[in-house]
Amino acid sequence: MLRLTPLLALAMSVFASFPARVFAQEPCALKVPCVVGERSYHARLPDGWDGTSPLPVLIHFHGWARQGPLVMRHRRIAGATRKRGVLLLAPNGRNRSWSFWSKDSADVPFASDVLADAAKRWPIDRSRIYVSGYSYGSAMAWRFACEAGEGIAALLAIAGTVPDQSEDCQAPIAVRHVHGTRDTVMDFPFGEGGDVTGPIHLWRRINGCREAPSKVFPYRAAARRPLTRQVWTGCESGKDIRLDIHARGHFIPRRWLDVQLAQLLGQPVELGRKEPDIGRHKDGMWP
Repeated sequence: MLRLTPLLALAMSVFASFPARVFAQEPCALKVPCVVGERSYHARLPDGWDGTSPLPVLIHFHGWARQGPLVMRHRRIAGATRKRGVLLLAPNGRNRSWSFWSKDSADVPFASDVLADAAKRWPIDRSRIYVSGYSYGSAMAWRFACEAGEGIAALLAIAGTVPDQSEDCQAPIAVRHVHGTRDTVMDFPFGEGGDVTGPIHLWRRINGCREAPSKVFPYRAAARRPLTRQVWTGCESGKDIRLDIHARGHFIPRRWLDVQLAQLLGQPVELGRKEPDIGRHKDGMWP
């Protein structure tokens, strides 16, 4: 029987102990960080939220040399959560980076503290907590999901994994991972003989999935440049794994995160629709 880690159990108990309403806390969001001990995170509420309904949550770890404010303005991250009704949380890494290389990372309890603090400020839907990240942040999302994954609905990882795929993790978890085979920043982890299922070896083992995928097919999150999707279903854990591969480098594929959230939340997906153009700058950020 898998058990909650003490840290995540504490976070979950905090979620359960508060009614669905906004709590009196020091205001924070977007450019104003929410303070947790000696560290901080940023938050962005979805468009049109009624102020009382429980919110699905996406905790997203930024890339190397970045911080939470960039996540708050990024159209391929915040653009997805704003319209999908999801509360976006963006922790700030120490020295603009993350400790994901091995177990016992101090960033894991910090992320649990971020979730617990957010539950004091906004009503949280505990059944729909998603973990995501890009690049170094993707590797950190893997680390958090591996060490504190009980109670996490899904890992949505973009171009980054933990370096050791032989590790043991706390609990099985549903996984959606996208990676480019020409990535030279967080290299695509090819398996023996050029095996392209390398990025999810760890999760395939933890979830008790067969070696070969159940399905392989072209997959579109946007109008152009289809991905190759491999799906593992019928795993012993009951969790599915989806690996999306493209033949390019290190970036967040257009609309990928938006489509994953829509599918997980049971919302309609308009494939091929352009990203919203809401006063964005040339660097892909909102004001």
